[in-house]
Amino acid sequence: MSQKIDNTFEEIISFCKRRGFVYPSSEIYGGFSAVYDYGPYGVELKNAIQQTWWQNMVHEREEVVGLDSAIFMSPKVWEASGHVGGFSDPLAECKKCHTRSRVDHLLEDVGVFADEKMTEEEINKIFADNKDKIKCPKCNSSDFTEAKSFNLLVKSNLGNFTGDWDQEPTYLRGETCQGIYVNFKNILDSTRVKIPFGIAQVGKAFRNEITARQFIFRTREFEQMEFQYFVKPEDSDKEYKRWKKERWEFYVKELGLSEKNLKWHQHENLVFYAKDAWDIEFNFPFGFKELEGVHNRSDYDLTQHAKHSGCDLSYRDPQSGEKYTPWIVETSVGLNRMLLAVICDAYTKEKVDDGERIVLKLKKTLAPVKVAVFPLLKNKPELVAKAKELFDNLKTKWVCEFDDNGNVGKRYRRQDEIGTPYCVTVDFESLEDNAVTVRDRDTMRQERIKIDELEKYFEEKLTN
Repeated sequence: MSQKIDNTFEEIISFCKRRGFVYPSSEIYGGFSAVYDYGPYGVELKNAIQQTWWQNMVHEREEVVGLDSAIFMSPKVWEASGHVGGFSDPLAECKKCHTRSRVDHLLEDVGVFADEKMTEEEINKIFADNKDKIKCPKCNSSDFTEAKSFNLLVKSNLGNFTGDWDQEPTYLRGETCQGIYVNFKNILDSTRVKIPFGIAQVGKAFRNEITARQFIFRTREFEQMEFQYFVKPEDSDKEYKRWKKERWEFYVKELGLSEKNLKWHQHENLVFYAKDAWDIEFNFPFGFKELEGVHNRSDYDLTQHAKHSGCDLSYRDPQSGEKYTPWIVETSVGLNRMLLAVICDAYTKEKVDDGERIVLKLKKTLAPVKVAVFPLLKNKPELVAKAKELFDNLKTKWVCEFDDNGNVGKRYRRQDEIGTPYCVTVDFESLEDNAVTVRDRDTMRQERIKIDELEKYFEEKLTN
């Protein structure tokens, strides 16, 4: 019997570093705020999540193609999209310790929620009305400057040799979807896609967040998995409902997240061009927060880029001859945030018969290591040789790990923590009957399997 024990966010953060999932960036130099590195198991899990998303969104759909656009684009792209003029957060500085904070976060901490469409003057009024309740997160002071808008785009000197970044700025992209919009015509001209069709992309994005917080939930460098679906204007509502359903099912069926940890949240105050917007929220240890946005963006994006570039981004129906600017249904999620949700959902601390264990109950297709192979004893050459032979065969088909350090019980616990679904132990009987003991991560049950049947056994167990 096992019994799940509640865990804290601090435990999960510690676990991620201790078990090689996530490290603070540049840690030997004191770290670099809101930037993280992904360790040996973190990168395997991240890749598995990305591949699952790509398989679901691209490979299994005839009308969807992939793209990998550049991180750097013409600054005119960001002017057309509205990021140069309007991609900002309200910033205030503590007068006592000079810590800078996002005003909407300070307000949120005391139960006041600011509308993202509010003017600087409106934000300052709400901020002033609640000053007596608001505290600096560092020194606990309530003495702040007025709120000022702070643009989140990260400037670069790429191609600028004047030394004046403000004169001709270039930017690291603040989101990946703009690369999809500016390649809309290229994809129409070079492939056989027809409306409705989608373009999917995974890539890095950068935002100069004022107060990035909550571990890898909000960082300054992150990876987005974005999908833009181009439709006839009159079909947008129908397609929007379809994609809401599809995206919910992805989290439950493909990632194996518990539905009790998911919920929908509708945006109450839409940006002017959006026709509808909902978020899938996940119950992180710090509460329900946005995991993925599903948006009906109307024809705003293609219209803006057509206007600013002078390029015709309309679509002509090959059958009817009708010409129109497609509407866009968008799904957008941060890969890092999705990885955090998967870990939080899977992280389990249990009481078991021989004490307590931490086990990462990941969906088996996502596990960083699929099979761990042990010799029963590391000081018996014949067992080590047999286990090595088995490991060398299995590693060509699945991500495997060879472990001969400590007793078998301790090895089981290590593999449980990183989410390995199956452990295979080669013992003295294996030398006689050519069979091994296979132990299941979740049930901890063991069964004897013939070595020549292992490949078929794991193919059945590890297939999505």
